[in-house]
Amino acid sequence: MTIVQNDSTTKSDGHDEAEGIIKKPRYPFSVFFIVSNEFCERFNYYGMRTILAIYLTQKLLYSDDIATILYHSFTTLVYFFCVFGAIIADSWWGKFNTIVWLSIVYVAGSSVLTLGAVEPWNMPAKTLTFVGLALIAIGSGGIKPCVAAFGGEQFKMPEQAKQLAVFFSLFYFSINFGSFISTLVTPILREDVKCMGMDDCFPFGFGLPAILMAVSIVIFISGKFMYRILPIQGNMFVKILKCIGNAVSTSKKEKATNPRNHWLEYAEPKFGKKLVMETKILLNVLVLYIPLPIFWALFDQQGSRWTFQATRMDGDLGWFTIKPDQMQVVNPLLILTFIPLYELMFYPLLKLIGIRRPLQKMALGGVFAGIAFICSMLVEITIEPTYPVLPKAGYSQFRMYNAKNCQYNVTTSLESAKEFTLGPNAFFHNLWVPVNGNSQDFNFTLTSQTVNCGMLLGTGLLKSGTADSFFITGTGSELSVHEFEDNPDKSRQGKPVIRVLANINPSSQIEFHNKDGVHYSHESSFSDRLDVPDGLYDISIDSKTVKSGIKLKHGGVYAVMIHENDLGSADYAINILTVTEPNSVNMLWLIPQYVIMTLGEVMFSVTGLQFSYTQAPDSMKSVIQGCWQLTVAVGNIIVTIVVGAKFFDSQTYEFLLFACLMFVDMIIFAWLGYRYKGIPLDEIKKAEEEDKALKDGKSTNNLEFKQNK
Repeated sequence: MTIVQNDSTTKSDGHDEAEGIIKKPRYPFSVFFIVSNEFCERFNYYGMRTILAIYLTQKLLYSDDIATILYHSFTTLVYFFCVFGAIIADSWWGKFNTIVWLSIVYVAGSSVLTLGAVEPWNMPAKTLTFVGLALIAIGSGGIKPCVAAFGGEQFKMPEQAKQLAVFFSLFYFSINFGSFISTLVTPILREDVKCMGMDDCFPFGFGLPAILMAVSIVIFISGKFMYRILPIQGNMFVKILKCIGNAVSTSKKEKATNPRNHWLEYAEPKFGKKLVMETKILLNVLVLYIPLPIFWALFDQQGSRWTFQATRMDGDLGWFTIKPDQMQVVNPLLILTFIPLYELMFYPLLKLIGIRRPLQKMALGGVFAGIAFICSMLVEITIEPTYPVLPKAGYSQFRMYNAKNCQYNVTTSLESAKEFTLGPNAFFHNLWVPVNGNSQDFNFTLTSQTVNCGMLLGTGLLKSGTADSFFITGTGSELSVHEFEDNPDKSRQGKPVIRVLANINPSSQIEFHNKDGVHYSHESSFSDRLDVPDGLYDISIDSKTVKSGIKLKHGGVYAVMIHENDLGSADYAINILTVTEPNSVNMLWLIPQYVIMTLGEVMFSVTGLQFSYTQAPDSMKSVIQGCWQLTVAVGNIIVTIVVGAKFFDSQTYEFLLFACLMFVDMIIFAWLGYRYKGIPLDEIKKAEEEDKALKDGKSTNNLEFKQNK
């Protein structure tokens, strides 16, 4: 059978041979599945990471330093697993399967983390947290180098180069939009929502991102029938390592007898000139990467040190209260704003002062990061006076509270508190009473000139490194002193802390009302510390409002003193004593450091990655991306080392240290950038032709040898 083909319908490489018109390939609709998948995945990652540091300190009760180390160790693992994800995708599974299978691991990790946060179930929270974070690191890190690259493979090059650029802009937008939404929402879920009998809801804060991650898998798989899936071509990481290994071993053997211009050239006989040339280019770029981790050491502290700094500040704006972890929303919001502004405004202005080259922009971005940490240091200096004064070894914090409607003259055997006067609903404190040894007894006498106030001779015990408090109560002339160990420290959640010290009928019901209704109810004259939301409160006793408009502020530690003026009169006096001053510096003062850091991020990160891509041959672009992710991992290792070493007691000096490291680091980077000379990429084509000629020559020689034989 003869088939007649109509030439007018024959097409090749996008050409219409009959009409001579080039038809551009359609924009691949499949990329919208990939962009939607990325939005959900980034919502999960940043939403979980936004509240992670707060969860480690508030729920798992780690110190700020340990929580910082755990936070950055987790981030380190995420970026280390990027390399393994790239190797798995390029060598065995392919990008599509790698994304699917490791996303399932990702969802499993998010689910385990969520289960650990459900307090009523009494599950091993710390164990589940570490297991969950490890699985998330494997999943998130493993798919990170695959998703963008898989999206790029949906385009036909070079015909769709402009469309590919649009895709990457859309892809980057989805990353930051997902980050913005989740950073705004998850702090609200973990604090304002109450679930499972808890006053907050970390399970929902972790659980909603986990659900979005599961949705992302469904979205991604739904587009499979539309994807362009390329065959596995082998991993360049492995090839490069083998090439370098061969060059090192061969140079040791042949260096004396067979000198070469470059040590990598010893690998040419086995791997060819093209791969050797590409490896030279890669190493040339990687030299510039040496200073980069310091930038990421500063940048990633937005989720740890800067978040903890926000917990020591006041988020009350009057009409809205900012949560400490919500401050991280500033970064993605500014990113979405700054990227177009840079192209339209900032870069043209920088050209006027001679900053045109990408490496110059990167150096300036690093300087901005250092300036941002100078700003954070200045903020820390401002908030240091509001730090709580905590007990120190060798001293006791001595407090005496008077809940009787009497004024007492108090004398003690303590040198630093020999005599003082204590009025009704008042307290006396001395925060630096020396203690001999681990503990010390002392005597005290309470006397009053008022009738029916009584007097008391008593003894007390002060312990080294503790806050020892004494609560005076009793009816009529009867006196008793209740001794308890106080805690002047601020809430780990940044909330106000109250303790009720009342001299009323023990069966009376004390209630605190805010705009949301009854928030606290108590039936005893003495209570433990209680964290409550900030805001205005009314206090009622036995359903009768006795004091209104009490303002409880972020970080304040308050003693609520109550006594009944006349026994049985239901006439109460209430005084709110401030044990520890509340946070007084507003969180909005953190905005300058976030703005400056984001300015630096756009100049450093976006410019740096673009520069690396332009300097690398096509076969090395995935390798460059993997190496770039490794600089983030090393940066987070630097944070864990500095925090773990505890060079300084003051957070101020730690911020200053990081700023100085950044400035010195950028001097080194500027020097390396000045010395940098790119290897012309057109030499790769020449090397490839030489390899082909050599290979063809060997094949011809082998053929002639066989024929002669």
